[in-house]
Amino acid sequence: MWALVRRSIGAGAVAAATMLAAACGGSTEGTATAADAASESSSPSSAMIAGQEGSDLGGDIDLDVEIGDCVRVGGSTDDATIDEAACGSVESNYKVVAKGMESEQCPSDVNQIIYSESRWGSELGVLCLDVDWVLGGCMSLDGEDPQRVECDDPDALGMERVTEILEGVADADLCPDGGFVYDEREFTVCAETVRA
Repeated sequence: MWALVRRSIGAGAVAAATMLAAACGGSTEGTATAADAASESSSPSSAMIAGQEGSDLGGDIDLDVEIGDCVRVGGSTDDATIDEAACGSVESNYKVVAKGMESEQCPSDVNQIIYSESRWGSELGVLCLDVDWVLGGCMSLDGEDPQRVECDDPDALGMERVTEILEGVADADLCPDGGFVYDEREFTVCAETVRA
């Protein structure tokens, strides 16, 4: 479930097979993080947020990605697709924040698919994924998976623009328009609704 925590209304869009923690709590101090302005790429970049440097606990996944790499997840819950993508690009919708043998090794507040491959009912490996948030960038949350969109796209629904990323804080009340709270890893992505 997507849950944009708002100070006044507490709203969010539901997306099947997607989970986002929305509990408030933690310290009232934090550090804002900006996207990497020194990138030489023509696509926007997405900075690693403190709390996203998870562990690589093994596992067997056909896709060769490391923690900090980005991917494009699509398809359906029963027939998911996943491909490598440049972080911050239009193709990227998730960032790999941890890897493991089973989904229980992922932080409890990761966003998605804890993408797994299994044989005969036993998990062989998982990728723990967060939305590939980009400061100043927009994501449409109106579907099964988030999609990066231009902020002036008239057809994109459920569009949120990232205004600030607070590290060391799990409290959407510190965001002027609400935000997405990662309570276990203590960071908050402040966002404003561009189009509901």
